[in-house]
Amino acid sequence: MSVRPLLGSVDCSSRYDATSSRGSDDAPTPSLDDIDRPIVEKRLLHKLDLRMTFLVLVYIMNIMDRYNVAAARLHGFEEDLSMTGNQFNTLLSVLYVGYLLTQAPSNMILNRMKRPSSYLSCCMIAWAAITVFMGVVQTYHAALILRFFIGFAEAAFFPGAVFLLSRWYKKNELGLRTAVLFCGSSISNAFGALIASGILGSLDGTLGFSAWRWLFFVEGALTIVVAVSAIWILPDFPSTPSVWLSPDEQTLAKRRMEEEIPAIGHEGKPEENFSALAEALVDWRVWWLGVALHLLVCSQSFSIFFPTLSATMGYSATTSLLLCAPPWILGTATSFVVARHSDVTGDRFWHIVGPLLVGIAGFTMAISTMNTAVRYLSLFFMAQSSVAYVVCLTWAMNTFSQSQSKRAAAIALVNTMAVAGFISSSYFWPSSWGPSYVNSYLICILASVVCITMCWVFREHLSRCNKAAEAEEKVLGLPEGFRYLL
Repeated sequence: MSVRPLLGSVDCSSRYDATSSRGSDDAPTPSLDDIDRPIVEKRLLHKLDLRMTFLVLVYIMNIMDRYNVAAARLHGFEEDLSMTGNQFNTLLSVLYVGYLLTQAPSNMILNRMKRPSSYLSCCMIAWAAITVFMGVVQTYHAALILRFFIGFAEAAFFPGAVFLLSRWYKKNELGLRTAVLFCGSSISNAFGALIASGILGSLDGTLGFSAWRWLFFVEGALTIVVAVSAIWILPDFPSTPSVWLSPDEQTLAKRRMEEEIPAIGHEGKPEENFSALAEALVDWRVWWLGVALHLLVCSQSFSIFFPTLSATMGYSATTSLLLCAPPWILGTATSFVVARHSDVTGDRFWHIVGPLLVGIAGFTMAISTMNTAVRYLSLFFMAQSSVAYVVCLTWAMNTFSQSQSKRAAAIALVNTMAVAGFISSSYFWPSSWGPSYVNSYLICILASVVCITMCWVFREHLSRCNKAAEAEEKVLGLPEGFRYLL
């Protein structure tokens, strides 16, 4: 029985393909017959959650080091480096050029490593050291070069962290854990502004350095401390012996991942990294999700300029930074609820659409008036849309879950295309469009609508693949196999 996919010719039966790359997990897993699984699994998840929570702290530092130039802008950064025209926007976007070049190769390297904790920590130390040097730059071009290399080093972290989560958690556990990781972005946007206001307000002129220079010194040094700690705290892969896991927990960790790989079909050879990368490159679904996430990122470009949007209400620089915190605090709380509900219900599409519609409402409010109270309320609505990125990225991990190598490549490629959105969207908010930024908000609305449309098309395609699988199982008398989450 044949069911034609929605878009083009796609082999929906790949869900039964057991040729997935199990990397170094190919060794036989010991029997679990003598293990009281519910108790051991609960203990394993508790230990794992505690260690993975440290990724949130790392991500907070990642976002702070990425966006601290926006806070520095309010305290003479542009003037001291004699920036003109769109040079500040270029300084923001050049960081993501490094991301584009590094993300996919980095995840391929990470998939082959025994100690991802060491790899991610070394990358973190590298970008932190460069951040410190940002505090001594004297020219725009020197800052531009350093920002490029910060992006080059930072690029390894987020797709690497997401891939690390996917190597430990099952598909019905990933949404919440990815949201917990991504909440580091919202927390950083909230409390990073508070930290920046404290540094900028108290250290100006200390030892002869401007306040914005101290911002880079302090935040870069804090990141180095966190990076060194991460070497011993972050977990490695389930196949790597861990002193913090008992033998039963280590065995169960490996077995849980084996259970996530469809058992129906034929056994094959482990994929090589670059063959998995090639397979991801020719899979239209990777590109479709990548473009959808690219548009989603463009719709959320307001987050880069949040201090600037807050400043349009007419308050001082310090007050504007403090006003950035409440919207992101509420957005963080909402993210947990939406992501958890998405995991429980097994739905991805509507949990992407809902937050984006709330964000569109916020953009519309900001367009409609310059009233201070309404514009500040609109920032709360906009901040709710950030969870859509979490759910969409989790959807990508669920869709490409049959192969660890292809999953690593797909996550990196999808995230690379998403990050490219920051390059173009850095120019969506020129000063000449302020303080109303009507054109900027209209672009965000358009990007949101097109993203929703693409996600709907993708959902329809996966739904047809699920129906084709169900029909094939009935004809062949097979037990129920893998199903895509919709």
